[in-house]
Amino acid sequence: MTKENIVGRYRWVIATLLLFSTTINYMDRQVISYLKEFFSTPIEKGGFGWSNTDFANLTGYFTLFYAGVTVFAGWFIDKIGTKLGLALSLIVWSVFGMLSAFAGSTVTLHIVIRSLFGIGEGGNFPASIKTVAEWFPKKERALATGIFNSGSNIGAMIAALFVPWCLANWGNDPGWKYAFIITGALGFIWLFFWFALYDSPSKHKKLSKGEFNYIHSDDLVAHVAPSEDVAVEQKVSWLKLLVFPQTWAFFMGKFLTDGVWWFLLFWLPDYLKKQFGMTGEQVMWPTFIVYGIAIFGSTFGGSIPLFLINRGMPVYKARMTAMLIIALFPILLLLTQYFGNKAIFGDNASILAITVICIAAAAHQAWSANLFTTVSDMFPKRTVGSVIGIGTMAGGIGGFIIQKLAGHLTDYYKATPQIAYSIMFAVCALAYIIAWIIIKSLTFKNKAIAL
Repeated sequence: MTKENIVGRYRWVIATLLLFSTTINYMDRQVISYLKEFFSTPIEKGGFGWSNTDFANLTGYFTLFYAGVTVFAGWFIDKIGTKLGLALSLIVWSVFGMLSAFAGSTVTLHIVIRSLFGIGEGGNFPASIKTVAEWFPKKERALATGIFNSGSNIGAMIAALFVPWCLANWGNDPGWKYAFIITGALGFIWLFFWFALYDSPSKHKKLSKGEFNYIHSDDLVAHVAPSEDVAVEQKVSWLKLLVFPQTWAFFMGKFLTDGVWWFLLFWLPDYLKKQFGMTGEQVMWPTFIVYGIAIFGSTFGGSIPLFLINRGMPVYKARMTAMLIIALFPILLLLTQYFGNKAIFGDNASILAITVICIAAAAHQAWSANLFTTVSDMFPKRTVGSVIGIGTMAGGIGGFIIQKLAGHLTDYYKATPQIAYSIMFAVCALAYIIAWIIIKSLTFKNKAIAL
């Protein structure tokens, strides 16, 4: 009998629940990117007549509200607990996701509804990371985070196929409306399983004593009572958290790199259409492949520190080593437009450019899995939701800046979009290595926070 059989595996059921919530989260979020072509089609041709700047405002303000609420969502989830916190978050984003179908062609109304949608979506990651901190020992947290974080790719993959299918089978109108309604409604199915299967480790009736002790093995080694998952009554203020350089390390890591993923989520279909002349349905499979390969990055990237830790490397050194290796791969984005040059590579240009983007997307997800886990490495469990909220707010601000920059550049270089995307890929390529240097500088003493 293996150690896993003796300890128990229920914690992986919890990771699976988080995987599905994140899948729904990103599926709902990604719908908008596959509607851009329809929204940008001139009114006389049946579209909404939006400009690139209009679309950038829509995605940008969603990102900004998402960013602004996460800091409060983290605090709120620390206060009421993950079970209720994640459920309320999903209800809000599902309702407003469905309401987008009734916004018509008015940009302002879409922005308002999408911003409120972002308020709901802001709770998913603080709640999920806090759940991982409660349910997994440190050495497994990056892997568990990588597993649930891969839902962001699965959700994007589903949207890549489903939204164009809606438009092809029901027409642009009402196809775009059905895309919002159907994806939004799926969240309520997940709620049933969440309430049926989830509770905190100290209260869960299906959790064995052996697995409970394994989950809290870090506390036992440190001679701490394994009950911190319910010690939410000991609150820590945001101002106190902002004193620590570890908080700013996570803040800067998210600020500099989250925008890359936002850019790929919302602008990849547009890039493929403008760079290679792909149509709406032709865009489906390249984007599906990009997000599919990113799943590998999320799970494999989360396993790298575990591999190093199991061979005797300290947790901090293993985490930073993995993140340095991962940070080198997005630099390949500098070559995206070179490989995407049809004059040089002919019909292979799109394949080569997409390959580079696949590598960068996988690297981002690997980076994200490890970056999230640095919080539970350095902070007590009762503060994880708050710190994640602060960092996710920073990531949203960075994402807003990226969205506005992409909108401005693609409108400014409307006749030569290759220049706009060359600039954007260069920004994305260097973000991770700069972030790693800052994180390393702020956390080099490797001190766990005692609060």
